[in-house]
This record gives sequence, C-alpha cells and structure tokens, in this order.
Amino acid sequence: MPVAGDLTHLDANGHAVMVDVAGKPVTERQAVARGLVTMRPETLGLILSGGMKKGDVLAVARIAGIMAAKKTSDLIPLCHPLALSSVRVELTPSGDGSGIEIEARVGTTAQTGVEMEALTAVSVCALTLYDMCKAVDRDMTVSHVRLIHKSGGRSGPYQRAEAPAHASE
Repeated sequence: MPVAGDLTHLDANGHAVMVDVAGKPVTERQAVARGLVTMRPETLGLILSGGMKKGDVLAVARIAGIMAAKKTSDLIPLCHPLALSSVRVELTPSGDGSGIEIEARVGTTAQTGVEMEALTAVSVCALTLYDMCKAVDRDMTVSHVRLIHKSGGRSGPYQRAEAPAHASE
C-alpha cells in the first residue's frame, strides 16, 4: 500500500502534478478492465432482440467505449495523452440473464500505461448502455468496474485473481 510520499501525482509540497515520464523507457503496454450493467431480464431481451427504440444498443455502447479510451486524457486530470495501438470492447450477456458484462482491452507502445484508458472505456460503455435503456429500466446498476490485467512498464505485470462478476455479489 503506497504512503503519501509514494504518490506520484503530488509534488514535494502536496500539489497535483502530471508525472514526468520523459526518462521512462518506451515499452509495449496492455490493460484489460471489466464491468457489469445489471438490468431486468426484459431489458436484456429488448437489447438482444434489437427492440430498443434508440437503436443497436450494443453497437453504440461499444463505439462509445472505444471513443472514451481515446479521450481519457481529456476526461481524467493528469493522464497523459497516448497514441493507442488498439482498443477492443466486448459486451456479453451475463450467464444468468441479469445483465451485460463489459470487457475493454487497450494497447499502446509508450512510456506510461493504459489502465485508465481501459477503465474509462468500460465506464463510458456502461453509462451508454444505461442511457440507451433508461426509458424502459431505471433500476439498472453499473458495478464491478475494475482492472483485470496490465502488462509493461517498470512495475511489471498485474493480474487480478477474481471470480466472475454477478449481480448477486
């Protein structure tokens, strides 16, 4: 667990700063994040059948997630703008029929990682799902947004040990 002196976005006086990555090596970096949008089974049925009045919910949410990953530095203060080499957003109906699981995979070759880009992609994808379906289901929840994996960089790989996300957790 980092202590206050280890926080990289604060200077010696405690002021917020963008981390200087100029001295860091350029490496290939990957990150995977996931999240869950829980909804009524009827809402999921409308999405999967193409019955939502706003159109193809899954396609629009996927594009929103990809666009969000590309705009992360505009949304999250102190994030570095990155040239992303890949962004994939997958939306999968949960096995119990209670929602949609989202996974974003982001890659780059840079001096800093893409964890925030993957997390932002999942978050905006989930919010887009909510926005497109709120007319029929305001009880939806966005949850379990988390980093699953990251590779590249000085800190090395990270892999979350996890069980599948479910609405009942």
